[in-house]
Amino acid sequence: MKINLDNVQIIKGDLTNELLDYYLQQELLAIDCEMMGLNPFRDKLCLVQMCDQNQKVTLVKIEPGIKAPNLKRLLENPDIRKIFHFARTDLAFLHYRLDINLSNVFCTKSASKLCRTYTDKHGLKDLLKELLSTDIDKSNQLTDWGATELTKDQVKYAACDVLFLIPAYHKLIEFLKRENRLELVEETNKFLPTLARLDLLGYIDFFAH
Repeated sequence: MKINLDNVQIIKGDLTNELLDYYLQQELLAIDCEMMGLNPFRDKLCLVQMCDQNQKVTLVKIEPGIKAPNLKRLLENPDIRKIFHFARTDLAFLHYRLDINLSNVFCTKSASKLCRTYTDKHGLKDLLKELLSTDIDKSNQLTDWGATELTKDQVKYAACDVLFLIPAYHKLIEFLKRENRLELVEETNKFLPTLARLDLLGYIDFFAH
């Protein structure tokens, strides 16, 4: 799928009221975050990107020290299923940096581990290549997401990380049903927000002896 960057909207600070009203009407939203690192206490949350089933992509550039009430209202809506790839880290950052507490989440990486047991390759690139025959470029993963202006390559990368999540979600649901593991993955999804909170409290392996 060719990415038309002209259709990717970049917003600074928070969703507009118009975009909030639009996304609140959706049943599924693909969500991803870009940070300066993987430590929520040290590293800034720089970008929250989203995409719906109509492939409407919005990138919200987070302003340090400023809350995003519209984004919070959207992501905390329990009627919308929020689809992440490796939700654990994103949920921790959203909670710590923006005081956003999510429910009704689905992690495609967790789902992949439960049904694609024939492989240990559960990264987004490998998952999309198998499920959707889509090859995404991950070379811009380790770049300066805190820069004042994003490059075209960064915008394309951020858009790709959400653009294909909903189609992958549908494929994974079929796969999980076939392997009789849908109920199990849904139970793990319910626990993910709690796991992210435990991470923030410093519990590396909470269930260890």
